[in-house]
Parts: sequence; C-alpha cells; structure tokens
Amino acid sequence: MATLIGLFTLGRDAELRTTSGGDQVASLALAYNYGRKGADNKTPSQWVDAALWGDRAGKLIEYLTKGTQFYMQIDDLHVETYPKNDGTQGVKLVGRVGSVEFTRGQRPAAPAPRAPAAAPRPAPAKAASGFDDMDDDIPF
Repeated sequence: MATLIGLFTLGRDAELRTTSGGDQVASLALAYNYGRKGADNKTPSQWVDAALWGDRAGKLIEYLTKGTQFYMQIDDLHVETYPKNDGTQGVKLVGRVGSVEFTRGQRPAAPAPRAPAAAPRPAPAKAASGFDDMDDDIPF
C-alpha cells in the first residue's frame, strides 16, 4: 500500500457528507508541492483527492477551508481514471487520510479555560520524633 506524507494545501473547502450507514466523510482536494522551482519560478505540485472518514471529518470540517495547510499522511494511495469533458481519459491520485496535524499558525482556538481545581488539603502535622524533622539535603 502506497503512503504519501507531507505538507498539503487545500485547493477548495472540504465537502462533508454522511453515508447511508451514518458515517461522516469529508472530500478533500489537496495540493502537494515537490521538487525544485522550474524556469518559470514555480514549484511543481501534485493534486490528490482524499477522503477523511469518521468523527474527525465532522470535528475538523470548520478548519478544512481553501488555502489552509495541514501535515497529513495519505494512505491507500492509488491512481484512478476518469472521463474528461473532451472525451479523453484523465488520471488522478486518490487516497484516504490517515493522520492530520495542524501546521504552525493554523491551530484552532484554545478551548475555554476550565474552573480551577480545588486546592489540595494540607497534610496533617507529624509529631517530632528525632530524625523525621531533619532536611534530606546533605551539604557535603
């Protein structure tokens, strides 16, 4: 099974749908840059159609917008053919998102602060019994 790992840019907003079985799936159009800049001063890019399945799709949909970047692992990468408008056959890379990480500056807002935890109770005082009240740090 082929896997592609790297920094991807979303080419359009993700589309969320629900299967007849109740599973959520988000369709992503991802651009992956590779290689060196050419004579036109542009870095070559490869487009990948990917699907993000399960609860992550519903939870991340608000962040999966055009132009945002994510560090992703695309699993089950394969080539599919499709008919083009001009009658020829096109090819595209397709895969399933295995892992997603926010890039620097793209993280969601921090959750609301929680109520402070209760202060710990002080330990009951021990009676002095000789060596128990001595400091454990020995100066030599």
